[in-house]
Amino acid sequence: MRDKQAREMVIITKLHLYPSLLSLITTLALIRAANGDYLIGVGSYDMTGPAADVNMMGYANMDQVTAGIHFRLRARAFVVAESPQGARFAFVNLDAGMASQLVTIKVLERLKSRFGDVYNDDNLAISGTHTHAGPGGYLQYMVYSITSLGFVQQSFDAIVIAIEQSIVQAHNNLKPGSIFINQGDVENAGINRSPSAYLFNPAEERARYPNDVDTQMTLLKFVNGENGKNIGAFSWFATHGTSMSKDNKLISGDNKGAAARFFEDWFRSTNTTSSPTIPNSSPVSKEKPLEEKAGEIGATGGKSCSKTSSKDFKVRKSDGSQFVGAFCQSNVGDVSPNVLGAFCTDSGSPCDFNHSSCNGIDLLCVARGPGYPDEILSTKIIGERQFQKAVDLFTSAKDELTGKIDYRHVYLNFTNLDVQLDGKNVVKTCPAALGPGFAAGTTDGPGISGFQQGDTEISDYWRSVRDSLKKPSQYQEDCQKPKAVLLDTGEMFVPFQWAPSILPIQILRLGKLVILSVPGEFTTMAGRRLREAVKETLIRDGNGEFDADTHIVIAGLTNTYSQYVATFEEYKQQRYEAASTLYGPHTLSAYIQEFKKLATTIAKGEKMGTRGPSPPDLLSVQFSLLSPPPGDLIPPGKNFGDTIQDIIIPKRGSFQKGERPSATFWSANPRNDLLTEGTFAVVEMLQEGRWVPTYDDDDFSLYFKWRVNSNSFSSLGTTKGELIVYGLATVEWEVPAEAMPGVYRLRHFGSSKKSTESPIQYFTGASSSFAVS
Repeated sequence: MRDKQAREMVIITKLHLYPSLLSLITTLALIRAANGDYLIGVGSYDMTGPAADVNMMGYANMDQVTAGIHFRLRARAFVVAESPQGARFAFVNLDAGMASQLVTIKVLERLKSRFGDVYNDDNLAISGTHTHAGPGGYLQYMVYSITSLGFVQQSFDAIVIAIEQSIVQAHNNLKPGSIFINQGDVENAGINRSPSAYLFNPAEERARYPNDVDTQMTLLKFVNGENGKNIGAFSWFATHGTSMSKDNKLISGDNKGAAARFFEDWFRSTNTTSSPTIPNSSPVSKEKPLEEKAGEIGATGGKSCSKTSSKDFKVRKSDGSQFVGAFCQSNVGDVSPNVLGAFCTDSGSPCDFNHSSCNGIDLLCVARGPGYPDEILSTKIIGERQFQKAVDLFTSAKDELTGKIDYRHVYLNFTNLDVQLDGKNVVKTCPAALGPGFAAGTTDGPGISGFQQGDTEISDYWRSVRDSLKKPSQYQEDCQKPKAVLLDTGEMFVPFQWAPSILPIQILRLGKLVILSVPGEFTTMAGRRLREAVKETLIRDGNGEFDADTHIVIAGLTNTYSQYVATFEEYKQQRYEAASTLYGPHTLSAYIQEFKKLATTIAKGEKMGTRGPSPPDLLSVQFSLLSPPPGDLIPPGKNFGDTIQDIIIPKRGSFQKGERPSATFWSANPRNDLLTEGTFAVVEMLQEGRWVPTYDDDDFSLYFKWRVNSNSFSSLGTTKGELIVYGLATVEWEVPAEAMPGVYRLRHFGSSKKSTESPIQYFTGASSSFAVS
């Protein structure tokens, strides 16, 4: 380190040799990189999407449509480079169910128009956290868009723009810095939801591991080398984004999004920050009791505001300078955050071990999170367990990454890959197909009645339904065995391709950290086998460059989505994960074979021989059955933003910690404007005669709920008896333990349209004030 500093000082003292300061900075950056430092940048951008009417991606439950926001979704990115013109890659973590091939294609087009060839398929990784509480309709293959009624342009655009903007922030923030790595175990944040399938793996293999899930979290800490400021942290840990159930209708980042919010807020609270102040039109006396002060300030009524007003009231401003904390997904296939286990809803008894059903009924077997029966509490607890471990790893990280930045990427047709087993037999992967165990769902979200996990037979009724869509070829049925083909998605092309055939696989290298980008959900043992095979290959072919200290991380659900990857042995039982392993019993072996090829080129410093076949761009053939938001209506004499139900004050006169004041406003469809980087809801605190935003809809404690008034079907104001539907927004705040005593109020922002073609008008309104003691 002293030698490095001495060399930098020599450069600094020779300013007269450089024609410009830029030349000096560039040269200094090159020297820092050569001595183990990198250029690093982080970014974050809002990708929440439509908060009404859109089916959520994950559970395939058509009744689960967005109806508000628990907390916002974000794209978080880091870019790392050896030098301004040297090797670099970008990694983006999405609060989304998974990556999308079409999203990747369009993001790369936008980045090319900005940066030329700096970012491409090879050095960009886009990974999903696997929340099941985000808007769907952004994937391009038919099987993933059925429940969302096709393609949803708003969902797609929100994600694409957020990825682009997060990378732009990270790119523009590139500065010399250091990266530290740390690892540790997260306690009780995941259990194996298919333990009977795990037991199919060889006993001697299972004996090598203390648990039937991976408990290790790997964290990267990013430090600005110019001022020593911590700028971000990205971690990888495997647990499903299913703390929120399939009945939830509030947009949420689930446990990983919660962990990110807790981490970023923790970092912000440990650094000096100042809250924004908003002028108050009704100052009150400081000497009066809180309850009396609160009683003097009534609801404001609905008022017009500007398009950017909600951004002005937002507590966290996203200007590219904020600390970024991301919690990324790994080999999550069989890992559930519902750590209390699965029980029968009719009897309370544990479910059947082999099939996860209750008397043969899959719908009765439901897993319980640690906050059962409160799913939001479960989300918080699992998020906190990840957050707390991340803080521990972050504050104790001292192992600095040094060495090369490198990457390899290839596209593969996974429907007919030749796979060599044990250096002898050659087998093939299959066209994509789903088995009956897929229809059974999981204990996190049971599927369709009449199916069980582990089914290898299909009833005559469902066989006839399948055949009406596409009867599988005999080759397909033989290839997929012991899976019975319930949906022959790999051979279905009407109205367009139902499942992916061309998949990307990718390796990113950052010194002794190697990230494996996989386009699906590997089970615990499948991930272990892949990591070990790649590490063994790197050590064998790396001429001493790689050793036992090399860290291998799986980044799940990255660049596209192709469902699950179970081991050959787990495939035999055909539980949900195996039934959703699209390309047949040798899918994992194909991944291991092809990743070993990439690892060899990394180890030997060789280029890839071929890029592989390009995946299709199916944007032009997408359809959408989702209607645009209709024109918004309000009752005569009312304004958007007026309260329909004001705060109900407790008899004691004030709210206490843990209670939930709420107010309901006449509102409009939130699809009119997503208020990206803004907020639909705010909690304001009265401070010295001014209203100060203290919580917004990016907070875990504040809920924005939207619905149509079920009692609003009326013929009022009409002569023909047409039905009139009014929109209602409820802002609800669970007073957190850290809230200061004081006077507060709830504010709502929204946007309305008189018709689908009319211009958008923005409005806001605030509830009466209330006291928190």
